[in-house]
Amino acid sequence: MQKIANYINGALVPPNKSNYLDNYEPATGQVYAQIPDSSTEDVEHAYVAAKAAFPAWSTLSTDERSKILYRIASLIEENLESLAAAESKDNGKPEWLAKMVDIPRAASNFRFYSTAIQHYAAGAHAMSNKAINYTLRGAIGVVGCISPWNLPLYLFTWKIAPALAAGNCVVAKPSEVTPMTAFLLSQICIEAGLPAGVLNIVHGLGHSAGNAIVSHPNIKAISFTGGTQTGAQIAKIAAPMFKKLSLELGGKNPNIIFADCDYDKMLSTTLRSSFANQGQICLCGSRIFVERPLYERFKKDFVQRVAAMKVGDPLDKNSKLGAVVSKAHQEKVLSYVSLAKEEGGHVLCGGYAVHPEGRCKEGYFIAPTVIEGLEYDCRTNQEEIFGPVVTIMPFDTEQEVLEYANSVVYGLASTLWTSNISRATRMAQEIEAGIVWVNCWLLRDLRTPFGGVKASGVGREGGFHALDFFTEPKNVCIEY
Repeated sequence: MQKIANYINGALVPPNKSNYLDNYEPATGQVYAQIPDSSTEDVEHAYVAAKAAFPAWSTLSTDERSKILYRIASLIEENLESLAAAESKDNGKPEWLAKMVDIPRAASNFRFYSTAIQHYAAGAHAMSNKAINYTLRGAIGVVGCISPWNLPLYLFTWKIAPALAAGNCVVAKPSEVTPMTAFLLSQICIEAGLPAGVLNIVHGLGHSAGNAIVSHPNIKAISFTGGTQTGAQIAKIAAPMFKKLSLELGGKNPNIIFADCDYDKMLSTTLRSSFANQGQICLCGSRIFVERPLYERFKKDFVQRVAAMKVGDPLDKNSKLGAVVSKAHQEKVLSYVSLAKEEGGHVLCGGYAVHPEGRCKEGYFIAPTVIEGLEYDCRTNQEEIFGPVVTIMPFDTEQEVLEYANSVVYGLASTLWTSNISRATRMAQEIEAGIVWVNCWLLRDLRTPFGGVKASGVGREGGFHALDFFTEPKNVCIEY
């Protein structure tokens, strides 16, 4: 059985205490690898390596850093097939999805920041009393990056690439549930010639390895994507230590559909925005609000298409949905279906575990689920489920649907469907979310700010916003 290694000081090494965790394939329910159960000592070794590497890496020219990151991007692209296969096996998502979205985006993250750092500039301000102020932006030092299991390599590289581009050295922890592509990235970094200690990847559990990164007195910034409760715990530890924090947390995103929408485009996109990656994307629209004149037509067509979506082996090119990430997560998602029924909801399709024939009969599959008849403020409509479950309900007015949309503690993303540009502009201003997609979904420009409001997080990732986070500004004032 394969044993994954930590990546510390440029080498693949076992955990200090030789303890390992089982790594399950969601589609089969079987253990297929073991990952390091790293301890505080492993994190300390990673920190020491990063600290030693920082002076040379932070003073390396941006051209040289750019070339190395660009090589990493190219190697990710060259290894598309093997990385996609690993991501599918580790996460349960269809292999075609990993090949089309996850791995190309991981390469794009490195390529984008390999070039962005060459165009990153600070400002200067002349003063009337014959003085000038200019701003220097320098790397922070050693930073921590902790990523989730839903888009493993995609989100891991989304944090690491800007941190490295800005001249920092990194101690990173991928999710212990989906560690394989982070391990493969270690091998790619060695092949690309990334200097030893610049990136260190420590595998393990959140309460041990993750906590050791967050609480380390000399790791000066933490970038975390994951659940809101975990984010709150990280903030509780890091804030008194005055660490910089970037937290991308949960979501309960509204999908608002007006009767004047482009119906066919809306319907096909809403299938995707509801169930892509088994609904395990923080940007999925899990609450669908439909203007009343369109509601019955939408319900009929949507449910018919959802019921026809094939759930099955991630290796099957015809599978629209693969397995959810773990047995525990499958049980959590299905418990919300039971809760919805208790709250008066009606399951229009799905709502049960699926047991495909063959090798996947013991896997963690759920039929895509549509529920109606719930109040907007019930638990099912307020709490993040993070699975292939959506609710639908009608509305009559803009103000009514805004109340529904903004009623949750979250504020990550939203989708709005209308051909009325005035309405789109009004609604976009009033929706409490960090992202508003109008007549589209998941159309991403890497230059734009990414993040949420309220309990969906603190700070922004993407573009120069990430480079701002991973640097410290210094003002220099010269009188002449």
